[in-house]
Amino acid sequence: MRQWKNRGVAPLAASLCVGLAASVATGAVQAQEKRAKFEYPKARVCDQVDDYFGTKVADPYRWMEIEKTPELEEWIAAENATTNAYLDQISFRDELRREMTERYDYAKQGIPWKRGGRYFYSKNSGLQNQSTQHFKTSLDGEEKLLIDPNALSDDGTVALSSLAISKDGRYMAYSVSVSGSDWREIYVQEIESGKKLDDCVRWAKFTGISWKNDGFYYSRYDAPPKGQEFSAKNEYHKIYYHRVGDPQEKDVLVFEDRSAPLRNCTASVDEDENWLFVYQNDSTYGAKVFFDDLRDEKTDFQTLYPAFDSETSVVVVKDDVFYALTDYKAPNRRLVAVDPKNPAPEHWRDVLPESENLLEAIVPVGDKLLAKYLVDAAHECVFIDYNGKNVGKLAIPGLGVVGISGDKGDDEFFYSFTSFASPTTIYKADAKTGESTLFWAPDAGVDPNDYVVERLWYTSKDGTRAPIFITYKKGLEKNGANSTILYGYGGFNINMSPSFKPTRIPYLDRGGVFAVAVLRGGGEYGENWYKAGTKMQKQNVFDDFIAAAEFLIAEKFASPETLAINGGSNGGLLVGAALTQRPDLFAAAVPQVGVLDMLRYHKFTIGWAWANDYGKSDDGEEMFRYLLKYSPLHNVRNDVKYPATMVTTSDHDDRVVPAHSMKFAATLQANAAATDAPLLIRIESKAGHGAGKPVSKIVDEAVDMYAFILFNTQKDKKSENK
Repeated sequence: MRQWKNRGVAPLAASLCVGLAASVATGAVQAQEKRAKFEYPKARVCDQVDDYFGTKVADPYRWMEIEKTPELEEWIAAENATTNAYLDQISFRDELRREMTERYDYAKQGIPWKRGGRYFYSKNSGLQNQSTQHFKTSLDGEEKLLIDPNALSDDGTVALSSLAISKDGRYMAYSVSVSGSDWREIYVQEIESGKKLDDCVRWAKFTGISWKNDGFYYSRYDAPPKGQEFSAKNEYHKIYYHRVGDPQEKDVLVFEDRSAPLRNCTASVDEDENWLFVYQNDSTYGAKVFFDDLRDEKTDFQTLYPAFDSETSVVVVKDDVFYALTDYKAPNRRLVAVDPKNPAPEHWRDVLPESENLLEAIVPVGDKLLAKYLVDAAHECVFIDYNGKNVGKLAIPGLGVVGISGDKGDDEFFYSFTSFASPTTIYKADAKTGESTLFWAPDAGVDPNDYVVERLWYTSKDGTRAPIFITYKKGLEKNGANSTILYGYGGFNINMSPSFKPTRIPYLDRGGVFAVAVLRGGGEYGENWYKAGTKMQKQNVFDDFIAAAEFLIAEKFASPETLAINGGSNGGLLVGAALTQRPDLFAAAVPQVGVLDMLRYHKFTIGWAWANDYGKSDDGEEMFRYLLKYSPLHNVRNDVKYPATMVTTSDHDDRVVPAHSMKFAATLQANAAATDAPLLIRIESKAGHGAGKPVSKIVDEAVDMYAFILFNTQKDKKSENK
């Protein structure tokens, strides 16, 4: 196979922009000595000032962007001590910890999936830091341990990120993450003997593992500069093929694009190992798609989709026809058949045309396909044949989400069901009849009938209607006095659908209300809904979130004295923007691992890839001014009374670097003259953006978050601790 190198790809056009007036310099250095009730660790102020198109913007905490300096370590330790001292005063915190630990302590199991004549699945006995991986040769056969990630570290901070089984069932390749980092190391193990081989692949990132014969494809970067492993910009992503038994130096370069250092690429091999598909991204939305026939070494990559303006992915290959899910000329997506001899989009054949609902996924099951639709942010599933004919509906238990594990030609498949009040339950289904039976149910000690889950509708500032899920315990009085958490995300085409978290139950049992708002920028209603919350329309997302908050208040679930907001990553940006735009609306805020410096986010690790959602401050003056207008870091004011805020981040987060949260927290604390509520930061050690976090840290973080929120939103809890 010849390696593919593209040296002639045109650069992306600059984003269109709108205006915003005025020269701005942050007021972060003001009022260091005028705090009302709290004394915060002193953070050094530097004289860094940047010039953006003639506008001077101060960045007094720029020094926090440098990894692991003694000064920064000292400040982190002092901030954590301040936060811990505040949390330690909450008398019910220990009780909450006990309840959440007990709630988390139930057996959990993943959906079985089949490969190489075996069933594979994950298990967790309850409080294991990492789930273990197991296999059986038949459903009623002997269970064997495949790998126990808990044995990879003493504290559970080494996590299993992914695993892939060779087609013949002989080998397992698996990747691990250390302390939550996005960097991956890939190892190989014999399945039957459990013997770990000498293979070790380093500096893999944003990668899959796709087997072909006795080797696999993966994606990696070159090694970063020493000391900048968690902050250096990631450039020149490449795909390699690794053969079992070879040292990494012998891996074969399969795909790269030297003309475009800021593009990512991933490889996928079809189930029969006949075709290699490569997806190349220049941001978080849109992909060029290439393919190669692995049966013919003389062939080179061909183009299936030539641009970054749509999402297209091949979901199954049958009789050398590609069946692809795409939003090309179909914002709600459609299923098309592609002839590899004539693959241009104008020759694609509709199998399942676009409908009014988002076609979220297509999964092969037996001789049919299972189409999963998102209908007002919850799932519905229908069976179709390969011509698109509807041949039945999968009956699911209620308002929730479904995960599906199936294979082409297999007579059985498995699916999971989860809702806000129901933990994940697994069903086994007959691929021919569609009939399903209960396969595995957890004993989580939760009766869904004790709780109410409502899907209501709120109206945003511009008249847009959107659903909001609200969960609370039966008997709740809607009097505006309930501690309420509004959660949101609103970005990157990601859906906010029902989910179950055992740590949420003690909050609901204490009279709390948990609400999840569907926001523009997500993928719940297709491409147009997503794009309505990006770049110059990003303010729509914040307006939606604020409108959802006002809805909760108007419907008397909460009041400004009892309403808290929470979100992570892009949701952390959401909370930061809502916090700075409408501080009067909230009693508490917890932005987690948030993107909070909108002028410099693209300068770290993979941040450049988010420009499709945000735009960049160097895209032009109008884009800069738009970002500046809502960037949480740059909109903190000294004369504003902010709600109780606990910013959270982790020291090994190389997705959204912790400097975002640290600079934001320092800025809040320096501008606290009008605020008598705590403005804190919680910085977790040996943890990353969230994936692979051990159960012990998950529970600890949940305890601190819910204790902080309850303490600042429930009058009886606050008075109890005076």
